[in-house]
Amino acid sequence: MIIKPQFQIKDNENALYLVSTPIGNLKDITFRAIDTLKNSDYILCEDTRVSKNLFNRYEIKSRLISNHKFNEKKNINKIIELLKLGKIISLISDAGTPGISDPGKILVNECIKNDINIIPIPGPTAVTTAVSISGFSEKFFFYGFFPEKKQALINELKKLSEFNNTLVFFVSSKKINKIIPHLKNNFSDRKIVFCREISKIYEEFVRKNVEELELFSKEPKGEFTIVISEKKNDKIASQVLSESDKNIIKKMINRLSIKEIISIIIKNSDISKKEIYNYCLKIKNEK
Repeated sequence: MIIKPQFQIKDNENALYLVSTPIGNLKDITFRAIDTLKNSDYILCEDTRVSKNLFNRYEIKSRLISNHKFNEKKNINKIIELLKLGKIISLISDAGTPGISDPGKILVNECIKNDINIIPIPGPTAVTTAVSISGFSEKFFFYGFFPEKKQALINELKKLSEFNNTLVFFVSSKKINKIIPHLKNNFSDRKIVFCREISKIYEEFVRKNVEELELFSKEPKGEFTIVISEKKNDKIASQVLSESDKNIIKKMINRLSIKEIISIIIKNSDISKKEIYNYCLKIKNEK
């Protein structure tokens, strides 16, 4: 399938539109998103009651179809048939970008199979919003929601604890106290930010060291986006070669490449690669 270049696509032509909606504050929606939703023949919603708050605010009158994780497979044939008839259909989630820890992937893949255009309408997402205010590395891994079963959760967190980059998770308020002990077991040397009710009235950001975490005395409201800092690198490279290292380099300089020498030295030393490289060049130039 060849994806149609954006410059060849006119807004409001027959396609499946993945429309990002506000994660809290209804003012966060884009002009293009409103225009797309108003011009849609049908809008697929997770919960029509939640979506109507947005639609009433912006006078969006398009027909709604309930589309959530319990009925999305059942809806597939009907939606594909409507798209083939030339209808404009938008897919939204209750908040944020559809298909990201929300329904959408099944329909997207079915559209790909049927050569139906899929057009994303970008907008708010809790993931990058949370990372942006964390102060942690911008190189991050987004996991989504944790597994339901305890052993699967333990196994996943053990693997994730080996990642060097920033980690992002979604956690419901009902499960946060069950998750906290596991976070302390696996990420005790890292920092954490709890982002709750992002862009809503009771928006809250709590910053702590993971080992300082305590259980909530009562169940908090809203959904959490959790950001865990990158893994600390406690190994600080030395900037000075020892006499022992220098002697080893002198013995190897005529037999091995600089790359090979660096590989050998750093196995047993905290010296920086740059320092080893510069010393090798110096020895070669003296000959």
